[in-house]
Amino acid sequence: MKRINEYKKLFGVVNEIDLKSLKTTYRDLVKEWHPDKFQDGDALKEEAELNSRRIIDGYHFLISIAPETIAANLEEYTSTINEVGIDYLQHKGLVLEITYLDGNTYEYFGIDKKMYMKMLNSGNLNRFAKRNIYIKHLYRKSKRGE
Repeated sequence: MKRINEYKKLFGVVNEIDLKSLKTTYRDLVKEWHPDKFQDGDALKEEAELNSRRIIDGYHFLISIAPETIAANLEEYTSTINEVGIDYLQHKGLVLEITYLDGNTYEYFGIDKKMYMKMLNSGNLNRFAKRNIYIKHLYRKSKRGE
């Protein structure tokens, strides 16, 4: 959640992510912080390189959780969560990463350690996820399947 808020703040996103305004802000930020604008040896060149990486990462991250992106990929996502079993789970902070047997990997945000442990101790990972994870938490596709 911290990462989402940090990127939203960077791009000035107040409520829902709008892809058109996100793209405009992205272009403006890249123009402002592009490393080629600074001379070699300039102290701001290093800062510009770090900021440009952060801007690019933030842009791609926010695109992946935008409502338009989620809607466009809903059919594939629904197929994966309903027809393919869970292969691997990994919990980091408040992010649960689930890799499915088809190779797709999704990140679910706002999953605390307690919820993760309940999932591990449940009799059926898929059933638990359908009831407690999929419908209640923001997600994004982080890796494409084979």
